[in-house]
Amino acid sequence: MNLFSHPSAAEWADTCRRAESYGFDVLNVPDHLGAPAPFSALVAAADATERPRVGTYVLNVAFWNPVLLAREVESAAVLTDSRLDLGLGTGYVRDEFDRAGIDYPTPRERVDLLERTLDELEPLLPEQRPPILLGGNGNRVLRLAARHADIISFTGAREAPGATDGTMHLLSADEVGERVTAAQGFISEFGTDPELNILLQTVITTDDRAAAAAERAQQVPYRTVDELLQVPTLLIGTVREMADQLRERRERYGFSYLTVLEPSMADFAPVIAELRRQEAQ
Repeated sequence: MNLFSHPSAAEWADTCRRAESYGFDVLNVPDHLGAPAPFSALVAAADATERPRVGTYVLNVAFWNPVLLAREVESAAVLTDSRLDLGLGTGYVRDEFDRAGIDYPTPRERVDLLERTLDELEPLLPEQRPPILLGGNGNRVLRLAARHADIISFTGAREAPGATDGTMHLLSADEVGERVTAAQGFISEFGTDPELNILLQTVITTDDRAAAAAERAQQVPYRTVDELLQVPTLLIGTVREMADQLRERRERYGFSYLTVLEPSMADFAPVIAELRRQEAQ
């Protein structure tokens, strides 16, 4: 679950407890301007709950000095009773770089910075190294993730041409499959065994999948209805249909860790229950 609203302290705690009651295993926060400050929000989330892990999904490393980031991570790990996961990424919203007064690097420079951050950060966390999640799409990030990460997160999207506000274009099912295959090659190269994660951009509960996909296609005209019914970043159907889709995608891609956005929390809750019911049979 990726939480990004920032109401009062009481409402934040209530949202976190509700997500825990729905069965979510991880409460994440993003690193976007306008969203809650990541580490303070995570400490509050851990304080409000008992079971879920908490994590950044994902930090924009351009906003963080590695030495100061290590201090934040160590403090948050202690204050959350070691329930912290650390998600890192390159950052992609140009408008946020501009608002922060930070030069917007080229894609190559952003990945270079991610690599330097990892190289400098990990030796600073010998006692309090949390599980590390790396998110991305390109080969260099996936290779870094295969080498360093406990969890590889696939965005399932790429930056829309010319966009500066973070608008993304969904990858097709085959394109996601190609990215997973590339990552598996890097995993074999390094002999690691990271968990694979995918962000579900939208969860739509309906008994008419085709009609719901057709409506969604009006917002993403570069994908056909048939393509939208297959992309692993969308989940459309009845509760049983959605659970079956996730099981099929786990077999095809290896995704065992799923993240949904806060607006989809209530719609995804019965899917969690259905998956656990199926696993218990």
